[in-house]
Amino acid sequence: MLRLTLLIYTILSGTLAGTGIIAVLSAGYDTKMPIIYAAAAGFILALPISWVIAKKLANLR
Repeated sequence: MLRLTLLIYTILSGTLAGTGIIAVLSAGYDTKMPIIYAAAAGFILALPISWVIAKKLANLR
């Protein structure tokens, strides 16, 4: 299940980081630190979410 989690994480982390960056830029924060914080939050949030998704996909068998 770890391989599936890592596979989902590679896709999900980029998606969440990109979404966070777009949200921060849309809110008007165009300096370096809010963008870095949004990207880091996306990468960190992607790990537990990908674990839950992989767990649910593994239970489908």
